[in-house]
Amino acid sequence: MSFVFQAEVRSDLGKGASRRLRHADQVPAIVYGAGKEAVSITVDHKKFILAQEKPEFYESVLTLVINGEEVNVKVKAIQRHPVRYKLLHLDFVRV
Repeated sequence: MSFVFQAEVRSDLGKGASRRLRHADQVPAIVYGAGKEAVSITVDHKKFILAQEKPEFYESVLTLVINGEEVNVKVKAIQRHPVRYKLLHLDFVRV
């Protein structure tokens, strides 16, 4: 099973910006590794909530489409809200 997600580069960083994203049903994330610069992105919360229920999500290589460029990544870390069923932040590592 292949997972393909749309992502957007974000330039507004920090706690306030991340809170505004979460209120807009977006999740702040970062893509790093493979000797390239780290890129801060946003992804759709609903799509990741549905995808993370499948075990393949954690095992397989995901494809992020960032500004038209496909980037193959694996999930490195997921931060979840301690009470509500929400994602707070995602870390991806390039493969």
